[in-house]
Amino acid sequence: HVLAPLKIIALAVLGIAAMLWPAGQPLPVSAGYSHLPFSSGFVNGYLTMDTLGAMVFGIVIVNAARSRGVASAHLLTRYTILAGLIAGIGLTAVYLTLFKLGSGSGVLVVPGAQNGAEILHAYVQYTFGAAGSGFLTVLITIACLVTAVGLTCACAEFFSEHTGIGYGKWVFLLGLFSMVVSNLGLSHLISISVPVLTAIYPPCIVLILLSFTLRWWHSSARLVAPGMLVSLVFGCLDGIKVSAYPDILTAWVDRLPLSAQGLAWLPPTLVMLVVAAAYDQSRGRQQISVL
Repeated sequence: HVLAPLKIIALAVLGIAAMLWPAGQPLPVSAGYSHLPFSSGFVNGYLTMDTLGAMVFGIVIVNAARSRGVASAHLLTRYTILAGLIAGIGLTAVYLTLFKLGSGSGVLVVPGAQNGAEILHAYVQYTFGAAGSGFLTVLITIACLVTAVGLTCACAEFFSEHTGIGYGKWVFLLGLFSMVVSNLGLSHLISISVPVLTAIYPPCIVLILLSFTLRWWHSSARLVAPGMLVSLVFGCLDGIKVSAYPDILTAWVDRLPLSAQGLAWLPPTLVMLVVAAAYDQSRGRQQISVL
């Protein structure tokens, strides 16, 4: 009831400042975004982890509604959709303002800036002066704390239901693990997370998209399972390509369709889904015999 409103207010202040007081003119577009704008933005969007977070926070939203006496499946679906729309609109506003902030703030940092945090820090220093660092510290602390609490609770609840370890122990273990990993540094974390996210994002995308079509099929598992499996396999190949060990892959991987764009998983996944859909339609509904 306190942290979330403070987070929204702090983000609003930063967003309004970015729109009203740009630091300078936009710099030339980098080579990757100049030649492959859509695929570069799409793949780099994995780093936001919004899709993964949405899958986890769905549990938090449903449990919050149930704790307030909402038991109807229809109402739970309605509230989840409303929460998703609100989150989508809010995230869109945040990213648009960050685009504006980043496009005009590159002049404040050296060309070799390692990550966007350096640009963000330079902007708040430029705009708010000495108080900028304090403002950014408060903003990041609140934003990360809200997200960390939600993710920790959701993950602890999930694992406690599927393992023999209690909820409290999972909260402690997840908190301890996060504390250790957070000390690796942002640039190091990004270098580790990029291959992992590149590998696991494709099956998550497939799962979410297919969830809107479950009523179309006689047995949705016939599409979901093979589609996610193929996307995971080829997603792992994309992940290895952007890791520190791309040389372990053979040359044929580079010749896969859309491999240069980091989307080598997409064509084989589409082919598998077409084949699986045809198989599902030909087999019809599963018949269960009672002996």
